[in-house]
Amino acid sequence: MPEYLAPGVYVEETSFRAKSIEGVSTTTTGFVGPALYGPLDIEPDIVTSLVEFERTYGGREQLQFDDGTNPLDNYLWHAARAFFEEGGKRLYISRVFEPADESPHSGHAQGLLGASPAPLEIYARFPGRAGNARVTFTFRLGQNVLAGKPGDPQVRGLLDRDVVLIRDAGSPAASPPAVRGFYLARRDTVNDTWVFSQPETSPDESVQLDTLVPGATELRVVTVAVTIEPTSGTGTPFVVADLPLDPRHERAGSPDSLFAYFDEHPASLSRARTVPLVIGNVGNLDTGTAVLQAFFAAAPAASPLPGLEAGLEKPDSSDTARSVLVTLTGGNDGARPGAGAYEGTEDPATNLKTGLLQFEDLEDISIVAAPGSTFGLAEGAYADDARAITGLLISHAERMRYRIAVLDSGNDQSISEVRAHRAQLDSKYAALYYPWVRVLDPVTQREINLPPSGFVAGIYARNDVNRAVYKAPANEVVNLALGFEKFINKAQQEVLNPEGVNCFRYFEGRGMRLWGARTISSDPEWKYVNLRRYFAYLERSIDKGTQWAVFEPNGERLWANVRRTIEDFLLNEWQNGALLGDKPEKSFFVKCDRSTMSQNDLDNGRLVCLVGVAPLRPAEFVIFRVGQWTADVKV
Repeated sequence: MPEYLAPGVYVEETSFRAKSIEGVSTTTTGFVGPALYGPLDIEPDIVTSLVEFERTYGGREQLQFDDGTNPLDNYLWHAARAFFEEGGKRLYISRVFEPADESPHSGHAQGLLGASPAPLEIYARFPGRAGNARVTFTFRLGQNVLAGKPGDPQVRGLLDRDVVLIRDAGSPAASPPAVRGFYLARRDTVNDTWVFSQPETSPDESVQLDTLVPGATELRVVTVAVTIEPTSGTGTPFVVADLPLDPRHERAGSPDSLFAYFDEHPASLSRARTVPLVIGNVGNLDTGTAVLQAFFAAAPAASPLPGLEAGLEKPDSSDTARSVLVTLTGGNDGARPGAGAYEGTEDPATNLKTGLLQFEDLEDISIVAAPGSTFGLAEGAYADDARAITGLLISHAERMRYRIAVLDSGNDQSISEVRAHRAQLDSKYAALYYPWVRVLDPVTQREINLPPSGFVAGIYARNDVNRAVYKAPANEVVNLALGFEKFINKAQQEVLNPEGVNCFRYFEGRGMRLWGARTISSDPEWKYVNLRRYFAYLERSIDKGTQWAVFEPNGERLWANVRRTIEDFLLNEWQNGALLGDKPEKSFFVKCDRSTMSQNDLDNGRLVCLVGVAPLRPAEFVIFRVGQWTADVKV
């Protein structure tokens, strides 16, 4: 309560309205599966376009697993493409990877700089064949930073531990100008000056700033630019320039050297997701000049070029003369991930998670799927894994409560096989779709069949944005579809629909459409997908919108505020047409009083609110009764 201890005027703010509840998003989707490239155990970042997906998780090329199988279509890329083409907006990706062996950095493309034992170890940050690349280190000389006049030299823009080239311009007759060499710049804070040394070759000798003559001597900072070009020729080159060489170099108190930028554990989470390379200082090079000498030793003098060191001594030399090329090889796509990889693990030391476990920390996901995991479900060595992954998706959705799992049927399944597969499943948090969708593959320019989940998740999102989450996501056009793996007729769907298998159908004059909206639940109360998703929307919105009530005094005033808050939210839902009934009191009720709470509840700090709504169910069967009528007959 406010205190009034001294006479005066007190102005206070108060509220005369109930708290409001904002509806949550229902379209954010999470896909889990193998990709060409990308992080495995870093918290996924939201993806809003196919370009963003490719930037982090690689392109559309097929996956070549090291288990003797034929190349497999990149179902995760195709699912992301279908999701965005069908109307999806926000997507999370959890990439899974199964190493082909137990060697360190298995699956990572690797390269070495210098002779063994190499002073620099270079390898792709993430496993995958897409990590095979050409890495070019191009050394650059900055402008002359030595200024002032003879007897009073000064430097501009020089930082402690910069590597510099000291070069005497000499007289016009001198050709070529004399080069003193490469030095490590150190700030002498005691004498307020600069000292330039060569710790490895001449530790007892140094050059003082006051011995340099402006105009006759040049002082240029050496930095390196790194260009990473995938050898596949399809990826986008990654370029970063002006990196200092000294491992202990800092700018504004933050490490910014070549090794800090390409560190195995970057300080920035964004950099950990996007920087595709790791440079390990296994030779324990502790100064920038030592790093530069390592590059000199690793770069052979290629005729007619004079070699890296000689090229770097000439500020006007070409980029080629000042470059070192390292080729990363050995990257592979591993083995096809099994159910264990999809389930995921958690590192107890770092708390980093993989697989579906990553999605447990992301509250805004409403739809989950594992595109391509059911390829080979009908037969083959992967059938058991495929069934297990389906079960993992269902249990994940049930555990997270506010999600629905979009399940794929197996590829090339017959009617009897998909019915047998459906008979093994039962959940109100999942829906099964059949058959696979046929599209034109932009890679091979041939028609291929793709799992339905990517298309369905996009249709869910489009349906929610264009209509509402309470509208059944069915009777919707499949934009990318050229056809389906199997064409289902009405008689066949009459067998599948009652069992909760949602079908894709072709209708002449109306195109390719999704023609089903049922869950795989045996409970008739949760028969429809839109009903399950709408209740998830209501429950999560009320959950988030009433957090303010926790630890409030549990009395009549709080109960009235809670009732009014939820009633206002449900009234808005009724006005938008989401609830059945011509009056609000017929559409919903909210009870929060002595009738819902016992004294034991109050003594134990529990507030119990009972909410009932009358949701709309889809007009799945539209029936018109037509008969003959005469003018004298009254109906």
